[in-house]
Amino acid sequence: MIFVVGPRQVGKTILCTNLVQDYHYFNWDNQDHRALIIEGPNRVGEEIGARQLREKPRIIIFDEIHKYSKWKDFLKGFFDVYSPGVGIIVTGSSRLDVFKRGGDSLMGRYFLYHLHPISVREIIGAGLDGNEIQIPRPIDPKAFDSLYAFGGFPEPFLKANVRFSNRWKRLRQQQLFTEDIRDLTRVQEVRQVELLAETLKYQTGQMINYSNLSKKVRVSVDTVRRWITILESLYYCFTIQPWFRNVQRSLLKQPKIYLWNWALIADTGAKSENFVASHLLKAVHWWTDNGFGEYGLYFLRDKDKREVDFLVTRNQEPWFMVEVKTDGGKSVSKNLFHFQKQIRALHAFQTSFSLDYVDADCFSTKQPTIVPVKTLLSQLV
Repeated sequence: MIFVVGPRQVGKTILCTNLVQDYHYFNWDNQDHRALIIEGPNRVGEEIGARQLREKPRIIIFDEIHKYSKWKDFLKGFFDVYSPGVGIIVTGSSRLDVFKRGGDSLMGRYFLYHLHPISVREIIGAGLDGNEIQIPRPIDPKAFDSLYAFGGFPEPFLKANVRFSNRWKRLRQQQLFTEDIRDLTRVQEVRQVELLAETLKYQTGQMINYSNLSKKVRVSVDTVRRWITILESLYYCFTIQPWFRNVQRSLLKQPKIYLWNWALIADTGAKSENFVASHLLKAVHWWTDNGFGEYGLYFLRDKDKREVDFLVTRNQEPWFMVEVKTDGGKSVSKNLFHFQKQIRALHAFQTSFSLDYVDADCFSTKQPTIVPVKTLLSQLV
């Protein structure tokens, strides 16, 4: 069984249906499909002829089934009865590990894959060679600018039209707050959650100050924490924690926050940092999902206010650091040298949005190095 999760309208259903030629499709939001699912695994099995002999296993796709209060019990029952004769794909626009409701664990019965917005490497179309780090490839400057401006969600990126993008963003926000939060949570104060989400647009790349947010939204600190967790689970935002191992006088508490759709951010500096954060998170998820190891995304900051934007870890060991700059910068940040000496990261990059693509492997360098963002991101996923 395969779980494919990611934000609403990122292309999960289209991807799955394009990859599989012969399949049965059930969407919880379809009333007829919902009635069959509620009748139970055996009824769905009868509907698709799961007991009939075939040359190849049947493939069944369950879309948005996490909205069903007994989705875990249903999938476990269906899997135990019909696997391996039926291949099961489950897609969802929420983190399925958050909205587990009762029943036995599905542990050991599925592989989880995250589907992210379009990235630099995808636009290049060079494919992946089975390694963690790819050979650098150039990206068309206009395509890069379009990705940066309109975000990586397929529709606004492909349209590349400001008016369409504005309408798409407004509709998606309405769906998030009038449908997803209503269907998946018990939150009644939807307008206040929407206010919190709007406030977070102006705090991307910053450490979360729960106290200040609670005053703005006029709810308790604990409620703000809970609502941010809900927004994370619905792929509106994501947080990264500080890395503290071997960091002298490190910060241990507040995470930093970013949005899944960087096109929502107006400030250039914050948008650029979010753009890189999204690419790094996509790479971390891809490497982990595909069995390369256990990868993590963190930031570095100590009590002396020295900071590096990102640290990528591999199997709980520092791998490479990334500091984001909108301009070129003639000198490397001293913080990269400082933290590399402490945590012994293999690579340290100061990535610049103003530099042109360079056809060279960023990961061939060990010392802190200034690299074009177009080069670095072309070597990821």
